Amino acid sequence: MPETKRHLDLRTLLYLVLKTFADRAAIGSDQFVYWSASDPSRCLAPDAFVRLGTPDTPFGSWKTWERGAPELAVEIVSEHDADPQTWAEKLGKYHELGVLELVAFDPEAAPGERLRVWDRIDGDLVERVVEGERSPCTVLDLHWVVVPAAGQPAALRLARTPDGAELVLTPEEAARGRAEAERRRAEAERRRAEAERRRAEAEQAARASAERRIAELEAELRRRGG
Repeated sequence: MPETKRHLDLRTLLYLVLKTFADRAAIGSDQFVYWSASDPSRCLAPDAFVRLGTPDTPFGSWKTWERGAPELAVEIVSEHDADPQTWAEKLGKYHELGVLELVAFDPEAAPGERLRVWDRIDGDLVERVVEGERSPCTVLDLHWVVVPAAGQPAALRLARTPDGAELVLTPEEAARGRAEAERRRAEAERRRAEAERRRAEAEQAARASAERRIAELEAELRRRGG
């Protein structure tokens, strides 16, 4: 099924966030992941997936018997996935794949119901309780949050704090942040220099006024003495 523009924007945003961990993890997005060398029909194409412990390198598809199973997989729910039967089948495939953490984000769902997370417990994928559309990302030791981003009212992001106050930034966001910090630093420096200039001008004016007053008093004394 063709990808919608919104799905592309949300998937790309998540991929760019995950790519910041490319020095210690392989990152995939919409590539086929195969887990049965004898049955190529057993595959999935997660919107994002992460395999820890290996640097990110280019790959066309992911074969678990060569690279190991991804620990983390993310699905941005599309119209096709929204069907309960379709999602049940996909969940079964993720169980076979062996992921430790599965995240489903549905931008079309009602607020409070857009984020779902499953953990592998005793060999099974068990859905956890998610409150306030925030939940730990156990694989990356971070936090999943749903916030406005990418021009969308709701997007799936990773944060360093449970409240989502410190988001994991994309390279572009980080660059904008540095540029904004530099702009503010330059503005603060400009204001400091302006304040210093005004202080110096005020001191100079005060000295000039005092000197004029002294000159006036000296002239008055000379006049009286004369």
